[in-house]
Amino acid sequence: MAPPTHHHRHLLRLPTVLVFILLFVARMEPAAGDTDAEEGRSSSRALLGLLQRVQSGALRALGPANFDPKLYVDLPLAADRAAAEAALASASASREAMEAYLARYFAAAGSDLVAVDPPDFEPEPRGFLPRVVGPGGEARAWALEVHALWKDLAREVAPDVAVRPGRHTLLPLPRRVVVPGSRFREVYYWDSYWVIRGLLVSKMYDTAKDIVLNLVFLVEKYGFVLNGARSYYTNRSQPPLLSSMVLEIYTATGDLGFVRRVFPSLLKEHSFWTSELHNVAIMDSHGLVHNLSRYQAMWNKPRPESATIDEELASKLTSTSAKEKLYHEIASAAESGWDFSSRWMSNSTDMTTLVTTFIIPVDLNTFICKMERDIAVFAKLIGENATAEIFSEASKARHKAIESILWNSEMEQWLDYWLPTDGNCQGIYQWESKSQNRNIFASNFIPLWLNAHNSGFARFFDEAKSMRVMRSLWTSGLVHPAGIATSVSNTGQQWDFPNGWAPLQHLIVEGLLNSGSAEAKKFAEDIATRWVRTNYAAYKSTGAMHEKYDVEACGKSGGGGEYKPQTGFGWSNGVILSFLDEFGWPEDKEIGCSS
Repeated sequence: MAPPTHHHRHLLRLPTVLVFILLFVARMEPAAGDTDAEEGRSSSRALLGLLQRVQSGALRALGPANFDPKLYVDLPLAADRAAAEAALASASASREAMEAYLARYFAAAGSDLVAVDPPDFEPEPRGFLPRVVGPGGEARAWALEVHALWKDLAREVAPDVAVRPGRHTLLPLPRRVVVPGSRFREVYYWDSYWVIRGLLVSKMYDTAKDIVLNLVFLVEKYGFVLNGARSYYTNRSQPPLLSSMVLEIYTATGDLGFVRRVFPSLLKEHSFWTSELHNVAIMDSHGLVHNLSRYQAMWNKPRPESATIDEELASKLTSTSAKEKLYHEIASAAESGWDFSSRWMSNSTDMTTLVTTFIIPVDLNTFICKMERDIAVFAKLIGENATAEIFSEASKARHKAIESILWNSEMEQWLDYWLPTDGNCQGIYQWESKSQNRNIFASNFIPLWLNAHNSGFARFFDEAKSMRVMRSLWTSGLVHPAGIATSVSNTGQQWDFPNGWAPLQHLIVEGLLNSGSAEAKKFAEDIATRWVRTNYAAYKSTGAMHEKYDVEACGKSGGGGEYKPQTGFGWSNGVILSFLDEFGWPEDKEIGCSS
């Protein structure tokens, strides 16, 4: 089934978007007279410009086989920038010349992060996975190996990054970090939620707090949490889960001082996601106006980390304005975390038909609804009762909007809503049933996750509705032998079939687990079991945890997308530890792939 048919014209009116972008960029610019900040910004832009030219030159010299453009914008400058720029012209003449140039003028990618032993790591923490039996059980032995991976992924930013920021695209975060792994050498926003969930199982509370405080540092500096801790990610965020990280840490530690410390940043982040940049006003069929949010990056150029890929894609388009529109949609899809998926495309076979900014996403609004409820909880805890009431009402209003605009009672799912692309509405959109995207994605079931975190409030969805959604999931075509697929369409994009991703398994399983019925709990455990087994089997055959998995076959890692499959892997580790903590693993339960 295609997305809503009247949206196939891709006619984003760029001037309005540019107004939003300029407003936010202006807010991020240093104050007049702050010459050090301006010099630092100028130096950062100059470095990134050089690295993108290095990236293009390396592609010409080294060829497209196994070429990863991100590598080149992660290189720390090891010499004078002017000298490196002057020498670049002759560097792409041959493979040998490029390799010699890179060795002379740059340090290795990732060398500006230093491996560190987290002081709160213990080989087997007290109280670790009490229901995963041992000492001889396979499951427990493997869980301890996954737990030990936190040491492999823990880093500190090297001192030179703060001393000479003009030589690094890495941002000088003040505390220890945990990276996802492989090509992802820096902190990422939404990955960090599941990293923290795993760290809390591992009793590494201080490391978990450090991750949050790094993200808070970014909020205070830029006004929002960046997609990742690189200068080239300052144009977009990622799915907003900062408040959820804080809630998990508070639940585990009871540290109210930590909540007080980060609370102002949560308010600032909420302002970002509900600002004019992201907000959409839409009138439902009863004449009520609702406010929901969409992804919208502050960018209309090739993504620096994938510039050669974006430029090649845009070469299919003829006009500069069409290319800028495409670059804006690409960056906005990257902000979603689902980069890339047919979910954002009006033609699933053509990436140039991305219309991300014209889609009201189910999962984004679920996360913001959760954020609003979290802030209400924190405000009450620290005695800010008026703020608590404001955010309690905001979460109720967004929940009502999700139900009114995105819920589809025929399918018993929540569906993304597609705004018309044949004009840029300056006011309030009018809801139309045909504008719901009836294609099936795992995101259609993410609102169930709101069941998992009542925080003393009434349940979001009653048991009867949750059961109907559960049965819709069961018959959706998403449930496979090794977990839940991202979609039912095999497009070659990595956020489509047959790939399954740890975050989506976890969000849906937690939602089912707290839906109020024994049947839903059993289904949740069944999905978790499938996911644990495929992760275990792949680990045993490859010696690594993987970024994504093929849900059609137990023990098979995923593929597709614009880069090679990655190992490490932060959120996969976190979800496995969370599932084993939640469900346990009895000694007589087979952990390998069942025949």
